[in-house]
This record gives sequence, C-alpha cells and structure tokens, in this order.
Amino acid sequence: MIIHPAKLSGAALVDLQRRGDDRGFFARTFCVDEFAAAGLPTTFVQQNMSWSARAGTLRGMHFQNSPHAEDKLIRCVRGAIFDVILDVRPDSATFGQWESFELTAENRQQVLVPKGFAHGFQTITDDTEVSYLVSHRYEPGSESGIRWNDPQFAISWPLAPTEMSPKDAAWPDYRAA
Repeated sequence: MIIHPAKLSGAALVDLQRRGDDRGFFARTFCVDEFAAAGLPTTFVQQNMSWSARAGTLRGMHFQNSPHAEDKLIRCVRGAIFDVILDVRPDSATFGQWESFELTAENRQQVLVPKGFAHGFQTITDDTEVSYLVSHRYEPGSESGIRWNDPQFAISWPLAPTEMSPKDAAWPDYRAA
C-alpha cells in the first residue's frame, strides 16, 4: 500500500500497491503494520456496504459522537463516488475544512476518515457499491450528522442530489447540531 497524508489532519488516501502477472494482480487493502507505521488506526470491528441504483444519490454527512466515534476506511468497489470528509473537531487546525476524493472501482483508492470527521458521498455513476471498515460498532444513540448543504462549509457537490434518505435530508446545520 502507498499511504498519502490528506490535506486534513489525520486523514489519508490509500493507494494499492499492485503485484501483477498474466492473471491480473494482487494487492493488500489493509495492513496493520503499515497503518501503524503511518500513525493510522489499526483496529476495525465491522464492515459495511451500501449500494445505490442512481447517479446523484447522496449519503451523508454522518458521524458518531464519543465515546462511540469511529474511524472509517472507505472504498468504492463498483461505479464511482465523490467522497467528502469534513473536520468537525473544534480543537483541530483544520476544523471546518472539507476535502473530496473521487473513489472508483477502477482507481481502487481508499480514504481513511478519522474520528471527529463527518463523512458523506455522492454517487457519480449508476449502480454504485461502497464498502467500508469501521473501528466501532454502530450505536444508534450516538449517531449524528450535518446537513449536506450547510452554508458554513459550502461543500461543492458535483451533481444535484437525485436521491437522499429522509434522515439525511433532515440533519441540522452544524451550528444547530
């Protein structure tokens, strides 16, 4: 794996280091030793996936509050997404900043989303599947979110949303959260 620090403190973009031959290639998508050497989380307790039928589907911006905050390792395994991370750690030097990544089945890149970040994505192709590891079990009472179009952060989504859950549409602005 090739781990690139992201612009936002604690986040990273992970490229696969492919070892190929006539059959195709092999690559590790996670290695505890390499993540530890890069100062990234090394314990994941759950793997989740989502599938979206239509381009423009927006999911986010989600996070879990302490003590159930979670690190996430996001990967698009079919189609393509515009993946967004938002630093909502009040004491962080990058608080209030967001960064985006285009994750596709073809580029096979992953994003490490640290605790204290809100996360969301928008599908940019039909028939898109996302798989991600999380470092803490889902706790419904700790679930929270920020409105996808909160003017305080002015995230520039690539498409007008075509689909969104009622819960995601109802998240408050950050100041109200």
